[in-house]
Amino acid sequence: MNKIALTGGEAIAYAFKQIGVDVFSMYPITPQTPIIEAFSRFAANGEVDTEIIRTESEHSALSATIGASVAGARAVTATASQGLLYMYEMLSVASGLRLPIVMPIANRAIATPINIHCDHSDSMSALDQGWMQVYCENAQEAYEMTIFSQRLAEKCYLPIMICIDGFFTSHNLIPVTVFEDKKVKDFVGDFKSAYNLLDTDKPITIGALALPDTYFEIRKGMFDAFLDVKSNYLSVAKDFKKTFGKDINFYDDYFASSSETVLVILSSTSQNAKNVIDKLRGQKKNVGLLRPILYRPFLYEEYIKPLTKAKNIIVLERSEGPGSFSPVYKDIVLTIFNSERKDKPNIYSYVFGLGGREITEKEIEELLVSVINKKPIKKRYIGLKE
Repeated sequence: MNKIALTGGEAIAYAFKQIGVDVFSMYPITPQTPIIEAFSRFAANGEVDTEIIRTESEHSALSATIGASVAGARAVTATASQGLLYMYEMLSVASGLRLPIVMPIANRAIATPINIHCDHSDSMSALDQGWMQVYCENAQEAYEMTIFSQRLAEKCYLPIMICIDGFFTSHNLIPVTVFEDKKVKDFVGDFKSAYNLLDTDKPITIGALALPDTYFEIRKGMFDAFLDVKSNYLSVAKDFKKTFGKDINFYDDYFASSSETVLVILSSTSQNAKNVIDKLRGQKKNVGLLRPILYRPFLYEEYIKPLTKAKNIIVLERSEGPGSFSPVYKDIVLTIFNSERKDKPNIYSYVFGLGGREITEKEIEELLVSVINKKPIKKRYIGLKE
């Protein structure tokens, strides 16, 4: 192993280089562009023999990735924000065809108005399109989850989004521990597709018409594949630990399992939140943090485990559910109320940081203390200008 200074975007590109992807279909969009810029440098320097397809749009980028994948290639792409929304038509095509496509998302707010900074509105809008999703705390985790996700996608035959916070993770430079090239290559192995559109000895049709007598069953096959993600995730995690000595979990349990008040938060903001947790625990406050990593599928039976002792659960998220509740809050509520717990905890929903607005450690601390003192902050939006 070796340490290299990498941004989150560069860390993902470095992992793709080590994996040796066959096809990388690209279209630039802030703040995802560092991923494809870094990988393009590897190609220009002769460090990879990947076929790079420079397309005219994000819709075309995913379309080309799908075409390469059905032709038997290990194919990837990357996007963000409006780019993901422009791909939307093709998301269900990729999952419906059960293609093991890996697609990093540099999370960014969606229009209107136009904003290039971080929130999770883009990937959260795609929760029901049949893609697995993982959310990363920093560049180190982004690097590791890219390698892990390549193996997982090919084991499950489902596409996956690797979500990193735009700018906070995609552009911030930190020391990243990278693995030996051979170990990464051996871990992911050679990709042999289950089917190949170019195999003339076994001709197949892609994207055929399915009428009411067949469509339901075909879609259920994709739904059923999500039932196997848990066992496949655990299997890949076991091999990852054996190969690299690192644990890959469904979530990050930072004192959550033993705490009465638990903060649930995704991605990079958890780093500052952990500082607050440490401070409050130093004051003998019984607080912890739960950071989901595997978010789709959401394994309710697993997420109840670190919340067993929680009397107060605070869900703080960078996305909203207009006309409903925010997505992570809904999943936590379902986790609790589908469990066998007889003493239901208080569950609070708060939204922060839309469009990249900072949240301070002071604001996180005030939120936690207000709940601990049984005087929860009544305003739903944290950091909103008065």
